[in-house]
Amino acid sequence: MNADHPMDGVAPEPGVHKPNPVLVAKDLQKSFGGLRAVDIDHLEIQRHTVTSLIGPNGAGKTTLFNLLTGFDKPDAGEWHLNGGGLVGIAAYRVARRGMVRTFQLTRSLARLTVMDNMLVAAKDNKGEGLWGALTGGWHATEDANEERASELLDRFGLDHMADEYAGSLSGGQRKLLEMARALMMDPEVVMLDEPMAGVNPALTQSLLGHITGLRDGGKTVVFVEHDMDVVQEISDWVIVMAQGRVIAEGPPDIIATNPSVIDAYLGAHHGEAAE
Repeated sequence: MNADHPMDGVAPEPGVHKPNPVLVAKDLQKSFGGLRAVDIDHLEIQRHTVTSLIGPNGAGKTTLFNLLTGFDKPDAGEWHLNGGGLVGIAAYRVARRGMVRTFQLTRSLARLTVMDNMLVAAKDNKGEGLWGALTGGWHATEDANEERASELLDRFGLDHMADEYAGSLSGGQRKLLEMARALMMDPEVVMLDEPMAGVNPALTQSLLGHITGLRDGGKTVVFVEHDMDVVQEISDWVIVMAQGRVIAEGPPDIIATNPSVIDAYLGAHHGEAAE
């Protein structure tokens, strides 16, 4: 949580106890040209919670994800996972240390089978896993990885499509595959970038169940989301960004009535509905 934030001091919802951060970022900055995409003084993600990251388009949410997971380099700042610094650490090494994020399937991975998509993400895979698959350095993995992949595919209802090309999956099935593939690394922190985007209502409920299941299983989840109904339903804590900065944070019911959030993101009609 942000030390200089107006939401500080708000009592957390049941399930969010005394502060126990797994991830802490300080003085984090990133600019593109003259645009400051991320400018965060202090940010904490609490262990074993579901934290939603919301804000208008261009708020810096995805850039923040990219910085924290090693897919982009900051102009300044530092961040730590379980007390260990991650500045300058390559993305695949960040994943091996316990923090992963999801992406849309790339064209290259779409040409692999569902099972092969899982195997390239295995923690002990040669060729640095995902990067090896993209660069041609991937090799076959051990039987144990195939067993774990099969278990995860069954958990996400994709076991019957193990031999299908990933490119043949529906948008919702790809979301499930992204989440399952991330878990091949057995991460402590799972960062999901708009996991509900383009997903039909029935599958949305399935994804929500998987997200809360991750938390209940001892993992920490951070996800970017625009649907406030989704945010209200499963979040323990909500962080609101605008113009690269954290402008509010707190339990979802408090955030929904925060005037600065309404002005920046939710829209006046939400404020009227809350009165």
